[in-house]
Amino acid sequence: MNFPFSKLRHAHGFVFLSGELPIAEDGTVPEGIRAQTSLALRRIEATLAGAGLTLSDVVQVTVHLIDTADFAEFNAAYLKHFSAPLPTRTTVIAQLALPAVRVELTVVAAAPTGV
Repeated sequence: MNFPFSKLRHAHGFVFLSGELPIAEDGTVPEGIRAQTSLALRRIEATLAGAGLTLSDVVQVTVHLIDTADFAEFNAAYLKHFSAPLPTRTTVIAQLALPAVRVELTVVAAAPTGV
């Protein structure tokens, strides 16, 4: 399916990724916020790798959660993927497009010179 947006864009030394959902290759969505967070971050990591980057290049994350009750478990899963210095982050509570999805993540990464 073609969507009316780019998955990744380079601009002014930064790499911008569109929102990533926790949807597995087979189209399934795992149960629970921890599993969904880990899957979404692994998908982001793969997209960044295709651009020659890693999660350590991420400077900003926008998190969309459907429920404030997921915040602590989200943070526990999130911290398994990032280390200091942590990216800046904004977290909002939002209704997401797919009923089974509890989280959507958007990141901005700093591209090293020449990438």
